[in-house]
Amino acid sequence: MPRDRPSLSDRVTNAAARGVIGLALALPYRWRVPLMGWVAARIAAPLAGWDKRVRANLAHVMPDLPEAEVRRMVRRVPDNIGRALIETYSGDTFRARLRDAPLNGPGVAALEAAHRGGRPVLFITGHFGNYEAARAALTMRGYTVGGLYNPMENPLFNAHYTRAMAALGEPIFPRSRKGMARMVRHVRGGGMVGLIVDQFIRHGTPLDFLGKPALTALSAAEMAVKYDALAIPIYGIRRPDGLDFDVLVEEPIPHGAPEEMTQAMNDSLAAQVRKHPEQWFWIHRRWKTKPGAWHPDEP
Repeated sequence: MPRDRPSLSDRVTNAAARGVIGLALALPYRWRVPLMGWVAARIAAPLAGWDKRVRANLAHVMPDLPEAEVRRMVRRVPDNIGRALIETYSGDTFRARLRDAPLNGPGVAALEAAHRGGRPVLFITGHFGNYEAARAALTMRGYTVGGLYNPMENPLFNAHYTRAMAALGEPIFPRSRKGMARMVRHVRGGGMVGLIVDQFIRHGTPLDFLGKPALTALSAAEMAVKYDALAIPIYGIRRPDGLDFDVLVEEPIPHGAPEEMTQAMNDSLAAQVRKHPEQWFWIHRRWKTKPGAWHPDEP
C-alpha cells in the first residue's frame, strides 16, 4: 500500500522516473518503446539488482540453462519490463496500436458468448508480455474490462501510474478492502475483470509453478465458482518486432475445487513462460515462503 506521506527517497525516485518517462513520451512511439527497454536493461536493472534476481530465479527453476541464454535473459527481461511501462503511459497511442491486434485461441468463442450474454468473466493472466495489452485490446472492441492492481509503496509514483492504467480502461480496483468490495460488485453485476495470479501471497496455498512450490491465492477460482464467472486465461504476447502484440485467449478453466482450478491457472501461465521466457517478469520473488524469507534451496 502507498505510504501516507512521501519520503525524500520517494520524491527523488519519482522525480527521476517522471523525467525519464516524460523524455520518452516526447519521442515518436516507435522510438520511445525500445528506448525505455534499453534504459531498463542497461541502467535500471543493474542499479536495482534485477540482474541478480533474474539469475537467481533462473537458477532455481531452470538450473541447466546455458550461461549464454542466462546472459540473454538478464538483458531481455528488463527490456520487456521497460517497454511495458512506457506502453502503459502511452495511453491512446498504445490503445490505437492494439485496435487491430488479433484475438486468437480456443477461448475466443466462449468470451464472445459471455460478452453477448452479460456473463461475468475473470481474465486470468500474469506478469508476462504486457499484461495491459489484452485489456486494452478488448476495450478497443467495446468490452468493459476492469483491472485489479497492487498499489505501489511510493505514493507519488502510484498516483500517476494508476492514472495511466485507468486511461487504458476502467474501472480499476486497488487490492484493498474497499477495492475488493467494488470489484466483487462489478463481477456480480456481470462485469469483466483482469486478475494477475503470479504474485506471492502471504497466506496463499503452495502450488506448483514452473516445477517449484509457490504460495498462490485461491481467490480467483473461488470467485469464479461463487459468481458463476468464466475464468479465462489471456495473454498479451509481444511479437518479435518488440512493438506489437498477439492476444491469446485460452479455453475457460472448468469450475471445480479451488486448488485444482488455481493449479490449472499456474500451468497455463507456466506454459507461456516456457514458450517465451524473456517475457515473464523474472525480477519477482515468486517462490518466497513468507515475507522477507526464503527456503534454503530457493534463490
